[in-house]
Amino acid sequence: MSASADDASAAAEGRQRASGNSVPGDVWITFVRWVRKTVRNPYLVVGALFTPVLLLVLFTELFGEVTVGPLQSALGEDVSYITYLVPAVAILSAMDAAAFSGMGLVEDIESGMFEKTLVAPIHRSAMVFGKTLADVLQILVQTGLILVIGYVALWIDTGGAPGPYVRTGFVGVLAIGLVVVLFSLWYAAVSNIVALVTRDAESTSLWTNVPQLPLLFVSTAFLPADFLPGWMELVATVNPVTYGVEAVRAIVLGQDTLSVLEVSAFGGLWNTLGPALAVIIGLDLVLGGIAAVFFHRATSASVRGGRADD
Repeated sequence: MSASADDASAAAEGRQRASGNSVPGDVWITFVRWVRKTVRNPYLVVGALFTPVLLLVLFTELFGEVTVGPLQSALGEDVSYITYLVPAVAILSAMDAAAFSGMGLVEDIESGMFEKTLVAPIHRSAMVFGKTLADVLQILVQTGLILVIGYVALWIDTGGAPGPYVRTGFVGVLAIGLVVVLFSLWYAAVSNIVALVTRDAESTSLWTNVPQLPLLFVSTAFLPADFLPGWMELVATVNPVTYGVEAVRAIVLGQDTLSVLEVSAFGGLWNTLGPALAVIIGLDLVLGGIAAVFFHRATSASVRGGRADD
């Protein structure tokens, strides 16, 4: 590392110490900023309500009748297609929110806010943790809304007698939130990597939004793997979306739902949760680590650039 780079890094550390804020305080400031930015985005606010309703209504009307046989033979006669579909909608909404994580970052880069934040008296790690917490809050709120909307749709569909919904109870609801957040982290890492590499809103939107529906359709989001075409079943086996959807579905139904792999080592729903969590957490660690490297390089380059401009 050159002397100028060392001087720039030392100057940045000095500005952080000069802030007088603790790391939790800086995390809170960053968290509030990103929450406000999210709430003020009409696309996110409206989409969080409109998209789940649209998907549940359209796909239930389109596939509800024709999937009765496959669902009952695979998972039991008391499984409604609405209940089967809710996990897929939750995962899709989480991916959409994770994609916005990169979009928000690239907007900061294009507006110059990213560089201003780097030279502000704020701890560098707080920038990451505060933003991540804001993303997590958004995803948890959306997931809660989807569960409520799903229950209302099921209540209407059954004429006021929905029966069991999340069969693992309140603990299951909390577990669903945890799984959805864990799933979203790897996709948020991808979106932030794309944002840092391209530094362009259109490119980031293209590479993070376009793959969502194809990934959903070549998974077990809409049908068990046994009822998919051969090539699609093969793709679903290596598709991360399959494992996210099946993990949430296993918690909702309280049983093993994983149809792309035969696992019997854990017992019950853990035959799904075990492999699914291994895949999801593995992706989080690998892609999160790559995102951290790209963020470190981007911030170091920005600090050096700012030093050179001075």
